[in-house]
Order: sequence, then structure tokens, then C-alpha cells
Amino acid sequence: MFQGETAITIDDKGRLAIPTAYRELVARACGNRLVITYNAFETTGLYIYPHAVWEKVRDQVNALPRVKKPSRILQLKLVGAAEFVEPDGNARISIPASHRNAAGIERKAVLVGMGDKFELWSEADHLAQIRQPLGDEDLGDEFQELML
Repeated sequence: MFQGETAITIDDKGRLAIPTAYRELVARACGNRLVITYNAFETTGLYIYPHAVWEKVRDQVNALPRVKKPSRILQLKLVGAAEFVEPDGNARISIPASHRNAAGIERKAVLVGMGDKFELWSEADHLAQIRQPLGDEDLGDEFQELML
């Protein structure tokens, strides 16, 4: 399980070092095989999946009917843009330039553990998300039982 947020720096070659706290977990959970793709629901940010989790997501997304526009967009953002990466000897992974540019990620970024995957945000976009409050109108019945 990935959780927590870590401020990181993307180097000049577009690489990020996997935080020390996650290195062993990434190695165990997916044999150091990760998949990077776009955030399906925001215009910024990237998803980083362990390979096994990615395969399930990919198969579900590809099973959606291609005759529906939302399905095609989801397939394009997730499956069409998916890039396989493996950490190098210094536990760095390369974030493709196309992904960094589309997501607005430059040098300062935040890696967020979201349970079964990571999300990678530019520092500014992450801060904007964190500062965005949830109002009562955002919360449906499924939120009533949460003990926050």
C-alpha cells in the first residue's frame, strides 16, 4: 500500500528518484516494473501504477465500448499513453517528456501514494488540489458513513 506525499525533484534528464521509503515495496509489489500514464480525471498530474495493478486497470478500460466517446477518451489517456519504466541502479525512473509537458511537471513535484498507485503532480498543481475544499454539495450519500 502506497500512502503519503513526498516532495521530489525531477532532474535535468526527466528522472525522479523513488523515495527510499517506497523502494523495497516497489521491488516486492511489482518486481520494479511500473507504468506511467496520464491522470484520467484532471488536466494535470500523472498516474504511476505497479505493473500487476496496471494490467487489471488496462483490461477494464479496454473492455469499455469503443463506440462511446468517454470510453475512447479514457482509453486514449490511460492505455494509449502508458509507458513501462523500471528503476535504474540509483532507483530513478524516467518520466517521458511528453507526459511531463502535458501534465505541467517541471523540476519541483510531489509524489503521492494513493493506495494501489502513485500520483505525480507539479508542486503548484498539488498545492492547488490540496487547497480546494469539499463542500456539502460535493458529498453524496456514500460519504455519510465515513468517520473522518
